Amino acid sequence: MNAPTILRDVSRRAFLQRSAVLGMAGVAAPFATSLGAIGEAAAATATDYKALVCVFLYGGNDHYNTLVPYDPTSHGQYATARGGLAIGRDALQATALVPGNDLGGRAYALAPAMAKLNPLFDAGRLAVALNVGTLVQPTTRAQYLNKSVRLPPKLFSHNDQQSFFQASSPEGALSGWGGRIGDLYQSGNGSATLTCINTSGNAVFLTGRQAIQYNVGTGGPVSLLRGATSLYGSATAAQTLRTLMTETNPNLFASEYARVNKRAMDVQAQLANALAGAPESGFSLFPQGNTLADQLRMVARMIAVSGDIGAKRQVFFVSMGGFDLHDNLAANQPVLLSRVADAMRAFHDTTVALGVADKVTTFTGSDFGRTLASNGNGVDHGWGSMHFVMGGAVKGRRFYGNAPAIGHNTGDDVGQGRLIPTMSVDQYAATLARWFGVSDGDLTTVLPNIGNYDRSGWSQGFV
Repeated sequence: MNAPTILRDVSRRAFLQRSAVLGMAGVAAPFATSLGAIGEAAAATATDYKALVCVFLYGGNDHYNTLVPYDPTSHGQYATARGGLAIGRDALQATALVPGNDLGGRAYALAPAMAKLNPLFDAGRLAVALNVGTLVQPTTRAQYLNKSVRLPPKLFSHNDQQSFFQASSPEGALSGWGGRIGDLYQSGNGSATLTCINTSGNAVFLTGRQAIQYNVGTGGPVSLLRGATSLYGSATAAQTLRTLMTETNPNLFASEYARVNKRAMDVQAQLANALAGAPESGFSLFPQGNTLADQLRMVARMIAVSGDIGAKRQVFFVSMGGFDLHDNLAANQPVLLSRVADAMRAFHDTTVALGVADKVTTFTGSDFGRTLASNGNGVDHGWGSMHFVMGGAVKGRRFYGNAPAIGHNTGDDVGQGRLIPTMSVDQYAATLARWFGVSDGDLTTVLPNIGNYDRSGWSQGFV
């Protein structure tokens, strides 16, 4: 499509806005240049502070060995179907969960590597959402087999299902539901740029139709020119370069590029000054040598200074990779899950120490679940999975959704123990968005497929 055609289709302001994203974050180009879905979001107001924190596990976490069937009947079915990769029931005794709701005789235990999360569950600060996954509309096994229902495109594909989880659209999506929530609230923040914050690079989840995700490193904001005060040994040369980068220009694109540069410099200075009041040394609960913990430490520091930067609503994204375990599942997944549990527990305890635990809700996401059947040394791509929701506002010590049948050729299985989700990502996200303050009227903007579900299912009740 040539430039005149694009300009006929979108407003000048929106075009410049997306061009600015392209200039500032070249790695996000697929999102920046997909201009077809640009829209305007109504502003929402907030008088208190709330934060949503997405912990995304890239690669497709194996849920069967994360939340393990524990009652004797279910564990026997699981062990038979999974074979040598099954975690023995004796090893699960210390991490068995005692929920406050009836599961019809079913019971679960956390993987032994996640023992640090057990106290949070017992204290009502952690909930489990069962069989969550990407859907376009409610889907049964018969509808799936008969191909009589719309399905997310390219099921079981990493890139597309990562995108569908984060954006309700396959790879190449223009915006994600975290960013679309940011669209509603950014005008009420002291700095709109500090509404959607990513500590792990770029993710479509935080890209809004207007909101632009702001990237920070685990040590704080990264300044343009790396904060250099001299260039080729000359302070004057460094200042001249900054002037050239930020001064207005008759050329439309050059002027917009300068505006983005100036905004980046101003926000970096604002955030760096604020974070000086919450030094990293004051956040000692986080373990060392854990990249997810490093990211969540940075999130905690930013939450601690939210009042200083005038933020009322913020959406954060942190991530960890390595979960595509077609091989060596038994050896590698416990290491990964231990890091996740250690990081999440430290983050929760830090929000308690900061006095904001009821203002921060943390939730997990992943590409998809895995197959129940082993491929010998690992497991293959699945569909439905389970996820954790953590925080002081969470109605914890409970399981939400439908406990899936265990085994092959069940009503939940589309092959090899791949689960048809019974809680869509839209329903999962809608529950979080409603807690955040998004009205039902705005949910259809944030989650374009939510209208395919009965309104009674828009909230799953876990927060």
